[in-house]
Amino acid sequence: MGNNYYGLILAGGRGTRFWPQSRKRHAKQVLAIGLDDRTLIQQTVDRLRPLIAPERIWILTNGFVRDEIIRQLPEIPAEQIIAEPAQRNTAPAIGLAAHILSSINPDAIFGVFPSDHVIGNSEHYLDLVKIAFQSAEQGNIAVLGVEPRWAETGYGYIEFPADEPRTPSAVSRVIKFREKPDKQKAQEYLDAGNYSWNAGMFFWKASVIADALRAFRPLVAGPLALLPKFSDPAFPAELERLFPLCEDVSIDFAVLEHATNVVGVPCDDFGWNDVGSWEAVYDLLPKDANQNTGRSQIFSIRATGNYVDAGKKLVALIGVDNIIVVDTPDALLVVHRDKAQDVGTLVKDLEKAGREDLL
Repeated sequence: MGNNYYGLILAGGRGTRFWPQSRKRHAKQVLAIGLDDRTLIQQTVDRLRPLIAPERIWILTNGFVRDEIIRQLPEIPAEQIIAEPAQRNTAPAIGLAAHILSSINPDAIFGVFPSDHVIGNSEHYLDLVKIAFQSAEQGNIAVLGVEPRWAETGYGYIEFPADEPRTPSAVSRVIKFREKPDKQKAQEYLDAGNYSWNAGMFFWKASVIADALRAFRPLVAGPLALLPKFSDPAFPAELERLFPLCEDVSIDFAVLEHATNVVGVPCDDFGWNDVGSWEAVYDLLPKDANQNTGRSQIFSIRATGNYVDAGKKLVALIGVDNIIVVDTPDALLVVHRDKAQDVGTLVKDLEKAGREDLL
């Protein structure tokens, strides 16, 4: 069973909402966020290890952080940590992995895993991953659906049949993938009870997803079909030449919204958190009596609901509420917790201002 199972970890993001800690060369996925000393990508490999050995894990990232990922994950062969020549979204990345794995093992089945999420119950999570792998063995495209805990507008949704009982940990038909909704529609999804969050975890035979890309997205499959086998000495140079020719498109839009063999596992709670902002980190951590938390020593007077990450220095808070403070040697972030999503916009402004030294 396990010898045909592979893991693809997508680690090309920049994590701009975690500025000033997350930078091009030290992005979110290689940071230790929260109380865990292991970085997010190390945690991802750790929790997969009981099912997928490190020698069967492949990582697609970018040229800025590849060397750091190699340093953090010495157990994974360095040649399996690949820097994409250009940013081309998830469909080309997954198509590239399918090409590589098919050339290594024609029976390869692989799961796609984000590199920067937190999962509280790894044991139960792996039980669900096994179910998805087993469904993929039967020729299905399988997706994990995360039980929604509130009316979230920042995630896509997976619609399951309304007239079938929702059985946690059992495979079900997928009716439709829904784009990120507005607040009213998100509340409707939550109230309906047959929708799950789309957390970007997919499972398929390498041959199945390659065929799907050829059928639905020839502008992705075409350039990849010209690549030699991974073992060919010409592969690196051809990857540099051909990969940028792929259409920039997500796997959801390219395949999942069109394929008829898509099934899902409507999961019960396994402690998933995409850790999308400093606000999410605040939510993850234990709080003191004043609901303050962070990775630094805090002394507070009439200050509540704050998050502080300022290294080893003591941080004194007086009369401030619901503030995020993140200190680095060259930049200091102070933002209200309900504006934490706007940190990504700040990074765009720094790019426009030409502040490459802070990116």
